[in-house]
Amino acid sequence: MMRIVVIGGGAGGLELASKLGKKTNAKNLRDQVQVTLIDQNDTHLWKPLLHEVATGALDSGVDAVSYRAQAHNCGFDFQLGKVININRDEQKIELAPLINSDKEVVLKTRYVQYDYVVFALGSITNDFNVEGISENCIFLDKPSQAMRFHKELLESLLTLDETLKTEPDASLTISIVGAGATGVELSAELFHAVEVLKVYGLSRLTDSHLKVNLIEAGPRILPALPDRISANASFELSALGVQVMTNTRVVKGQADGFVKDDGVLIASDMMVWAAGVKAPDFMQNIGGLETNRVNQLLVKPTLQTLTDDHVFAIGDCASLPLDPNGVTPADGRQRMVPPTAQAAHQMASLAYKNLTSIILSHSPESEPLKSFKYKDYGSLVSLSHYSTVGSLMGGLTKGSMMIEGRLARVMYVSLYRMHQLALFGFFKMILITISGHINKVIRPRLKLH
Repeated sequence: MMRIVVIGGGAGGLELASKLGKKTNAKNLRDQVQVTLIDQNDTHLWKPLLHEVATGALDSGVDAVSYRAQAHNCGFDFQLGKVININRDEQKIELAPLINSDKEVVLKTRYVQYDYVVFALGSITNDFNVEGISENCIFLDKPSQAMRFHKELLESLLTLDETLKTEPDASLTISIVGAGATGVELSAELFHAVEVLKVYGLSRLTDSHLKVNLIEAGPRILPALPDRISANASFELSALGVQVMTNTRVVKGQADGFVKDDGVLIASDMMVWAAGVKAPDFMQNIGGLETNRVNQLLVKPTLQTLTDDHVFAIGDCASLPLDPNGVTPADGRQRMVPPTAQAAHQMASLAYKNLTSIILSHSPESEPLKSFKYKDYGSLVSLSHYSTVGSLMGGLTKGSMMIEGRLARVMYVSLYRMHQLALFGFFKMILITISGHINKVIRPRLKLH
């Protein structure tokens, strides 16, 4: 039996495992091919939605996908566990013991055999070893962190509403370092949360009682997007009341705020760090595989690692040049495939095609595997219900069209629908969409607990 293991149930990993499971079922290959997904969590939530979980705009309990249910429906196996190492000589993956909340061992150290393994672990926030960041900031890498932020936000706003009885000038200051998509979208959602909470009893709150600092070391927000989109988003955020602070470098985090490189303190009640990404630290040279300085596995255009053709990597934990010939632009920096959801989706699609070829031919040498070519379809950034801005592109060299408002919002929502389509198929995706609209009618406009 051929054993294919996918490590990580993020957007790319879950899509890949689901498609491979369906393929083996359709071809009646269940007795010849075993597809296994490994993840340390029980459920999947699309990572670009974590800022909505953090503010309560999205209920993770409703939108999360059960790995076990998905495995049953699509014909793959699921293993709950955290990968800590890989033995390429014996082709086995080591899983750490599973410990419950009472610190009791539920499952001992386990080993999962493979013939082909795909790393799809995604990324985590990179604090760049800045002093005090990990101790004092909230990251938004996974649902548990987003739910922690949500709980602290509700408690802080409740306290503020009570304080306003006697101190009308009181406020809550939230500082966010990193003005990429996560930081920008979170900034806007915070004002929406205050607006909605006024309806649900916190009547003393107004926008003026919320102070949001969006801090970026570079010269503009959304550095990965065109200048005009960045400028438009900056204007919209400023109109909401966000203090956009560009060219501002943070050198320290402490309990009462961020310290800038000039020694000035940005006083803060809540602190979020969203300034960069890296692959998990245990990935550094795992199993003797080549990695870069942010722990990404170096891969060939086929998405196989440079060291071992039986090991693939996709998504944020894979490092692949945009130009397969290695040509660098005028500034001497080689452009890499960006760590975005659309890149993970495209990589998952190619990995599926290549692994399917291997399954059907029983040998990777029998048929040349396809090479990855990234297509940039543009980027969209949601400013809550206030606005959506972005660009649509036909390819990396064909220019772009700026869009905003209702059309941009429709396109933004469609990205999530495409992810659901890849997981569940067209019919179930339509049913989920309908149930989502029903929930908007029967459920509160914001998660209140």
